[in-house]
Amino acid sequence: MTLRGVILAGGTGSRLRPLTLTTNKHLLPVYNKPMIYYPIEMLKSAGVKDILIITGTYHAGDIFSHLGSGKDFGVKFTYRVQDEAGGIPSAISLAEDFVGDDKFISINGDNIVFESLKPFAEQFEKGDSEMQILLYEGTTEEAKKSGVADVEGEKVTQVIEKPAKPTSNNIIIGIYFMNPSVFKAIRGIKPSARGETEITDVQRHFLEKGKLSAAKLKGNWLDAGDFEDLLNANLETKKLSKKEK
Repeated sequence: MTLRGVILAGGTGSRLRPLTLTTNKHLLPVYNKPMIYYPIEMLKSAGVKDILIITGTYHAGDIFSHLGSGKDFGVKFTYRVQDEAGGIPSAISLAEDFVGDDKFISINGDNIVFESLKPFAEQFEKGDSEMQILLYEGTTEEAKKSGVADVEGEKVTQVIEKPAKPTSNNIIIGIYFMNPSVFKAIRGIKPSARGETEITDVQRHFLEKGKLSAAKLKGNWLDAGDFEDLLNANLETKKLSKKEK
């Protein structure tokens, strides 16, 4: 079965203004290359060649002109524009025609990991789960600001969004392995109080079906969503790049 890739590169980047007044957030530099290069490389590590990039109207032209067809990356890019913010599930729903009957990996464009996704992709393809989440062992303070999961091995027992008292520090990062049944699940969820669909509701849907699994990262995970995170991502990526040389 072909595994496809989706990169979510929308939003206005409001937490990174004024930097994002001039370009798309995902083209901001993280050490020595634009942020969006990292999820592209992550998908390539899993053997993915067909990648859909979902962006908003905000500086969308910068994304198109910078990335082009994908030839320079050894992949093929397709693009979809999300007219207005509606949450991660709403963005993922735009990939339905692109995905077809294939399983796929969706990555938030400001997420960076430094290990191959291939083992996780193989685990998902061999298993019978309909959604597989990736977990990062963070701190209690990080867990309070994130979605977290309680697990028994690969089995997820509970998913909680921004818990005041985390029962674990297993942070759910923005990399999701899914099969096409996710599109039906997304159509069945309602927007939250903030007016957007929530990825936690999609996870709970599959948890209740007994079709949600988890895998844990061995190495680092970085999120470059605000100034502190972007600075940290630059510094950590510089360190890790020097170690690899």
